Amino acid sequence: MFRASNIGRDLDAWLAPFLGVIGRSTRSKWAPLYVQGSLGPGGPKSVQPIAARLGLAGHDQLHHFVGSPAWDDAPLWRALAEQADRLVGGDDAVLVIGDTALPKKGTASVGVAGQYCGALGKQANRQSLVSLTLARREVPVPIGLRLFLPSAWTDDPARCAKAGVPEAARIAQTRPQIALTEIDRLMAAGLRFGCVLADAGYGSGAAFRQGSSERGLSWAVGVPRTLEVFTTGVGLLFPRANRGKPRQHAVPSETARDAVDVLAGCLWRRVVWRQGTKGALAARFSAVRVRVADGPRSPRHGHLPGEEVWFIGEWRSSGERKYDLSNLPARTALRRSRRAGCASRRTSNSSRNSAPAASRAVPGPAYTDTLS
Repeated sequence: MFRASNIGRDLDAWLAPFLGVIGRSTRSKWAPLYVQGSLGPGGPKSVQPIAARLGLAGHDQLHHFVGSPAWDDAPLWRALAEQADRLVGGDDAVLVIGDTALPKKGTASVGVAGQYCGALGKQANRQSLVSLTLARREVPVPIGLRLFLPSAWTDDPARCAKAGVPEAARIAQTRPQIALTEIDRLMAAGLRFGCVLADAGYGSGAAFRQGSSERGLSWAVGVPRTLEVFTTGVGLLFPRANRGKPRQHAVPSETARDAVDVLAGCLWRRVVWRQGTKGALAARFSAVRVRVADGPRSPRHGHLPGEEVWFIGEWRSSGERKYDLSNLPARTALRRSRRAGCASRRTSNSSRNSAPAASRAVPGPAYTDTLS
């Protein structure tokens, strides 16, 4: 029987933790063959060509292994989390949340719909998946991949039933909600990491940031330049009413403004966060402590101040700016916080951070070190 030479002789040893929880002995038999055929060279990766390359008499049993809905994959995901933690887990590891886009033709594939596709740079027919990657230093290990179902599917039970979507999976969920559910699963499996990273597709909404904080996690996320914030000196007032009943709702002592305007008076500092294959990776940065306008909503004054966090601006040599928000402690080195944000952008498949206005003032020659 064919065995792909470039896969390595120790494939069985690598598969052992997964084969031990896969269930029936027939699955333990066919799983290594399917993996070999998928990783091996040449030809399509569907079951019939794989069976032919493996020298099998037919492809029916291999097809049954791949297509059978009669087994639970949760033990495999748990085994993957355990192996990833063994390889790269620890307090200095990061958990990176991102999107994976799969361009598709037709309408039958589960979750396919017209959505923005970063790989193509335009609206396209595609599937969208929430991906989770555990990374430490330069080693990333994918540990989660969950399909996002757009409203065109969740609002159409008949379509979901025809495509074989389980009833429990037909509930409408946003990508941030899916990501938080996956984080809960990984934490329950004992995965170790020190910080959660995500691009602006997740960081621009308060739900993901607040959900991560509620779980006691440190996080660094991309945000748009229009994010509204207060200074750390903001307070809550109860102005005295000239007539009528006393006011029942607090009023912020200042008006929220775009976060990018808070950096307007700050100086910028050049920081090198690591050495790349073509030399030092560096840019100018500035950071300031703020309180995001994502607290409880006041009837007449929008959202009240939320938790105190870092707002970090990055000015690249190309002139492009990117922005991050982080709940890392107040006395955090700028270099550390910048490594976190840049790791997020390197590992995510796409970044949705907004570009700054071209007319922004040139950054100053030094940086007011608010992070020392």
